[in-house]
Amino acid sequence: MKRVFLAGVLLLLPLAVTVALVVWTVTLVYGFVGPGTFVGRFLTSIGFGFSSSAAIAYLIGIGVMVAVIYLLGLVATVLQERLETALDQIMRRIPLIGTVYDLSRRFVSMVDRKDADGLKSMSPVWVFFGGDKGAAVLALLPTPEPIMVGEESYHAILVPSAPVPIGGGLIYVPASWVVQADVGMDQLMSIYVTMGVSSPKSIRLGPPA
Repeated sequence: MKRVFLAGVLLLLPLAVTVALVVWTVTLVYGFVGPGTFVGRFLTSIGFGFSSSAAIAYLIGIGVMVAVIYLLGLVATVLQERLETALDQIMRRIPLIGTVYDLSRRFVSMVDRKDADGLKSMSPVWVFFGGDKGAAVLALLPTPEPIMVGEESYHAILVPSAPVPIGGGLIYVPASWVVQADVGMDQLMSIYVTMGVSSPKSIRLGPPA
């Protein structure tokens, strides 16, 4: 009985995790753009020019916004490099916000396969806290170049947060703790988004970072 029940749980677990992530994402998005939010009221005000119904006006507002974003996308495909350069220069000059923007930009560039530099700038690594056989954390190495803290060589690593890996913690650890992970960027993102459910049974270690 236990074995049959466990088999059923394991069968439904991937579906349950997928549903939970979808519901969480929808709830998060609704919290930002729902009818009762500032953005939602703005969208509704746009739609009131076409309908007196609040619900229909809200849907029309969403449609207008989607159309505007699509048009911006068309413009961006033509002037992509100029727009990205101008936006980067503006955002990175703002204290604190510039740091958050730069981190988000790096994650987006890693997901975008067309950006080879973004993929090369960060690499998945294992960090063994305490040294060999210590607690292992799958993290990102922003640059292979270490820094010197006193007389010791350290690496800056980014530990993503789960289930939304756009964010996390920046930690400086001894270079001897960091080892290259034989994991692709897509697989690393999948592991964090699924909160470890999609972790492979084994991952090979690479050379020290």
